[in-house]
Amino acid sequence: MSAVTAPDRARARIRRLLPTPPPWVAMYHSITDAADDPYQVTVSPVRFARQLHWLGDRGLRGVSVRELLDATAAGRARGLVGLTFDDGYADFLESALPLLRRHGFTATVFVLAGRLGGDNAWDERGPRKPLLTEDDIARIVEAGMEVGSHGLLHTSLVTADDATLAEDTRRSRALLSEITGTATAGYCYPYGDVDARAVRAVREAGYRYGCAISPGALTGAYALPRIHIGERDTPWRLTAKRALHALRRRRPADLPERFRPVGAALS
Repeated sequence: MSAVTAPDRARARIRRLLPTPPPWVAMYHSITDAADDPYQVTVSPVRFARQLHWLGDRGLRGVSVRELLDATAAGRARGLVGLTFDDGYADFLESALPLLRRHGFTATVFVLAGRLGGDNAWDERGPRKPLLTEDDIARIVEAGMEVGSHGLLHTSLVTADDATLAEDTRRSRALLSEITGTATAGYCYPYGDVDARAVRAVREAGYRYGCAISPGALTGAYALPRIHIGERDTPWRLTAKRALHALRRRRPADLPERFRPVGAALS
């Protein structure tokens, strides 16, 4: 029987202590002024600033997922909200970071290790947006933010073959660990697509946790549910989303189309 390692014990403790419902984790993407966004993943800086004020006014503090899980394991996660930014858009550095620092918040930015300095070519309907570079990532880490993996090219792990699955999870982690100078702790499933096979690949690649959207029965340290936050989310909508968090077990009806499984009914 193989020895139980310290990381294994830490992950087991997080799984045991993960509350029901699990911690509230917000899912952002792009923070910029953009009227043309067919995927509804862009939030203007003005709206984002108001959303951060909403958190602060309620005594809540935005933190990275790594910090949130560490606090959960230590029994001190009360008042913490996880903040995540998918895809690694360059506008995080320009628009989101200054506002986060003004509030004393941290966040996790999930980047595509195989598209650094490129653009969001996987979004067929656009608009095209630049992605963070290696130098940008270094600046984000210096500012106290966490950088996690969103894979290499934004490929759904559910439909990937075994070789692609292993390459996406392991190589992206190795590349980002080299850039940041620290072991990459988190993986974010592209499109929110996750199944037991994908969870196993992420765990075996050495990550401490994985972020999904609405993983249902897979919910745990390697499939954390998140709530989509968009431009329409005014204070009253945020209040409603937080209050209904305990009831979220399937994808909500207002989830943008890019995150909806083909042919699946929405709650």
